[in-house]
Amino acid sequence: MPKNPRQLAADAARAAILAAYEQAVVTGALPAGAPGQFDVSEPREKGRGDLASNFAMVWAKPLGLPPHKIAEAVAGELDLSGTVAAAEVAGPGFVNLRLSADWYADTLLAIEQAGDDYGKSEGGRGRKVQVEYVSANPTGPMHLGNARGGVLGDTLSTILEWTGCDVTREFYLNDAGNQVDLLGRTMQARYFELLGDPDRYPMPEDGYHGEDVIENARRYLELYGDKLAEADEGARVAELRDFALEQNIARMKADLARYRIRHDVFFPESSLYETGAVEQTLDRLDKNGALYEQDGALWFAASRYGVEKDDVLRKSNGFYTYYAADIAYHHNKFVTRGFDEVIDIFGADHHGHSIRFKAGMAALGIDPERLRFVLIQFVRLLRDGEVVRMSKRTGKAVSLADLLDEIPVDAARFFFCSRQNDTAMDFDLDLAVKQENDNPVYYVQYAHARICSILRNLAAEGVTPRPADSLDLRLLVAEEERDLIRHLGDFPQQLILAARDLDPSRLTKYVSEAASLFHRFYTACHVRGEQEALMQARLKLCQLTGQVLRNTLGILKVTCPERM
Repeated sequence: MPKNPRQLAADAARAAILAAYEQAVVTGALPAGAPGQFDVSEPREKGRGDLASNFAMVWAKPLGLPPHKIAEAVAGELDLSGTVAAAEVAGPGFVNLRLSADWYADTLLAIEQAGDDYGKSEGGRGRKVQVEYVSANPTGPMHLGNARGGVLGDTLSTILEWTGCDVTREFYLNDAGNQVDLLGRTMQARYFELLGDPDRYPMPEDGYHGEDVIENARRYLELYGDKLAEADEGARVAELRDFALEQNIARMKADLARYRIRHDVFFPESSLYETGAVEQTLDRLDKNGALYEQDGALWFAASRYGVEKDDVLRKSNGFYTYYAADIAYHHNKFVTRGFDEVIDIFGADHHGHSIRFKAGMAALGIDPERLRFVLIQFVRLLRDGEVVRMSKRTGKAVSLADLLDEIPVDAARFFFCSRQNDTAMDFDLDLAVKQENDNPVYYVQYAHARICSILRNLAAEGVTPRPADSLDLRLLVAEEERDLIRHLGDFPQQLILAARDLDPSRLTKYVSEAASLFHRFYTACHVRGEQEALMQARLKLCQLTGQVLRNTLGILKVTCPERM
């Protein structure tokens, strides 16, 4: 498994501090009894070293000594021949540590050895995770919320895979219930309009008015003519509904593929009714004492599980509610298919659903903490500084397809991953198509293209990178070189944190900083024309920076051009 240089450095520093403390106890400089827990992390201020530790602050009370005295005693005993090369006491007792030249060289060796796998870890090994995202109603086009939630879910799934999890990507198809019945009746109205008999079945009061419904009705007529004109109404509505669903789902899948979004499973809601899963789940809730009847309806006693009020699961007319299907669906995830953890990516307006779903799991005897939610805040599109609400093509609300007609997929994916999910987002259409450095995805891609250009130009002169283990990488001592290497060494840890926090925006921030550090290094440190050993070391740094950029952008499913 590839190394995690940043974690290895922190672990080595921790071990060195504990060994130094034990030596200080032996010499009598410090008393015994210090706890083993303390932090080793990045300093808050740049220039304060590579790592910082608060051990002296944590140990002050147990040892009965001022933090500064503890810090001085431990720093004086530190072994500076390994990963830690220098230490200094700062402020009231913090200790700042500087990493050795060997650590910087070993970091580049680790990147080269791992190659395309650099960043992978095994913390999630053996964990079976399902991520549900998009799950748009198949009654019309996907909207901007689906565009944002889709790329977040897709990227998060890849991040979890890189940390060792067995991930299933899933789309829940709402192909049952009132909304699809309404789609069928809307299709019927459009069908007869196209047949020249609009008064026979008028548009339902709350019908769907999108152009897609008209297109579907027209397509049906082209394929099958007026064969349904005199059919039984129930059979007609069902056939038109199923045809529209088939067309809409095909369009959804095509748009998602264009957006580089992949799902392993498209799970139809209708299957929960067809297999009896809803009824079986309600039976389990009943056996657990979580249901009661009132006014002919079947209620879930959700208030017993931390929800403000109870919910109807089966109406007095015998029809199940959506909530009943939702509980059955999640029972299927955890019990039938055996996922260890389930992550649902919803719009922010589904906050209430998250609470209710957890209550349903608790009532079924499933640990609700195994169910996690990522709630996506709204997106505003901006053009020329003004909010865009309508599609130029249709005059209707902007859809995912509309967005991808206007901007590159790279920009869409990068921009939607550039903010934490709980942050409302302004999406600047003008910025997304600019080929300038203030466009963040262009800026990162340009760094990769610049690296390819450096390698290409030197290759034309007969200079190619040699293997890292044949080079003296300890020559890379400039501040700009070490800042860049330190950042490259942080990549595996950033992936681990992104998986922990369910936060893909860590990667866009990481790769943007990597590009910035590379551009700074390239401006300050010449590659071509330097003495051979230094030139080869810097050329290797360029090459391995390109590797990390590719790995990061690959997870984001953003392309890495070699020329721009």
